[in-house]
Amino acid sequence: MNVYKIRSILNIVFIIGAIASVICYYTVDDYHVFIYVCSAAIFVKLAEFLLRFLF
Repeated sequence: MNVYKIRSILNIVFIIGAIASVICYYTVDDYHVFIYVCSAAIFVKLAEFLLRFLF
């Protein structure tokens, strides 16, 4: 698979995770859910970041 295609997919997943974390922040009473969703989105973005600079 092409690195650019993987980066694009990871960016789309990050945007979905960021939107989901904003929704969780305003709708869910338990902030642990927000922290987990936001952390997963940040992890995906870091993976994309590493792909950008390594390849």
